[in-house]
Amino acid sequence: MVNNENTEIKIIEAAKEVFVHKGFEGARMQEIADTAGINKALLHYYFRSKSKLFDKVFHSVFADLVAKLYKTVGISNTIEEFIESFVSLYFEELKSKPYIPQFVLHEINRDPSVIVNLIKSSGLDKQKIIALIHKESQREDIKQFDPVQVMVTVISMTIFPFVASGILVGFIFDGDQASFDNFIDERKQHILEFVNAAIFKK
Repeated sequence: MVNNENTEIKIIEAAKEVFVHKGFEGARMQEIADTAGINKALLHYYFRSKSKLFDKVFHSVFADLVAKLYKTVGISNTIEEFIESFVSLYFEELKSKPYIPQFVLHEINRDPSVIVNLIKSSGLDKQKIIALIHKESQREDIKQFDPVQVMVTVISMTIFPFVASGILVGFIFDGDQASFDNFIDERKQHILEFVNAAIFKK
């Protein structure tokens, strides 16, 4: 049993690596098997198709992110707490797992219902987030704003640099990875300041 679990873990980790570098279409089962240090027949014993393996990898990665987001929403009592926790969570996860946006984009293009169902099954309640933002918007020190617009803006500002990292490194930072890494380190604070300026009265 332990050996079976270890083999499956090795396969999933190898698949993450190959999918990240080659994408779903470019990935080959033989390369995944080689990366995992097993033969192709054993790989097919665990996962009969590349699609099933990708689904397993995606579910393991995305379900973990959604679970952490659910916890973040649950402990936030003010809009300041929510925005800071939300942005911090995304940055921590995407810095440690930069392949997540590509996985999500692939699933959005292939079958968006997979992501929707994952989020729904996690127990994450979007109405709770919107209700918190709506409640906080009644404060005298906060401007009137659309909760959905704020949510989408924060998500977009957070995710885009990771999705477009190749373009940013190659064009904006002239191939300097260190400069891009510094930019990412500063990005979280910039987003927090930007959103706070947008929703709080001076």
